[in-house]
Amino acid sequence: MANEFQRRKLRNVFAAFDTDGDGCLLQNDFEALAERWGRLPAVQRDAALGVRVEALMLGWWDHLLTVADSNHDGKVDMEEFLTLVDRLPALREVVTATADTVFDAVDENGDGRISRTEHSRLVDIWHGRTVPTDGVFDLLDLDGDGYLSRPEFALLWEQFWISADPSDPGNAMCGRIPEQ
Repeated sequence: MANEFQRRKLRNVFAAFDTDGDGCLLQNDFEALAERWGRLPAVQRDAALGVRVEALMLGWWDHLLTVADSNHDGKVDMEEFLTLVDRLPALREVVTATADTVFDAVDENGDGRISRTEHSRLVDIWHGRTVPTDGVFDLLDLDGDGYLSRPEFALLWEQFWISADPSDPGNAMCGRIPEQ
């Protein structure tokens, strides 16, 4: 059962995924997400990465439809989406496997690390709009070197999806979680 923090976090994720704002998730929302993520410079430069990103976004939809569409109507509403909270810890490997594709898509210059600017683009692409990220990167930069390494990113990504603890820094991976 989702605690209040997880409910807020997943409402924020739902809002990012619900690209047309109609209150339910459909395949076209994930197609729009794939298109949005396809605008990242690294994805535009690398056709194979573009294929991976599109497969990831559409794969999220396929998986979501399978595990959350309890009434089998071909769409996922917020209450159905919240059922994921209890399932995500068992999907740890699935969640972690998506981190590499997201990392590669966000690593604009291909240097094997995510800069503050690249992370800010991740947040904006995630939400489909510019989102303030003041202080967020400093929470995420676990070793304080000014970048997110691939291992740091993978840990933070896992925390973002699975953590119920508001103090885990990965919860801010896609921007701060709104209080309401």
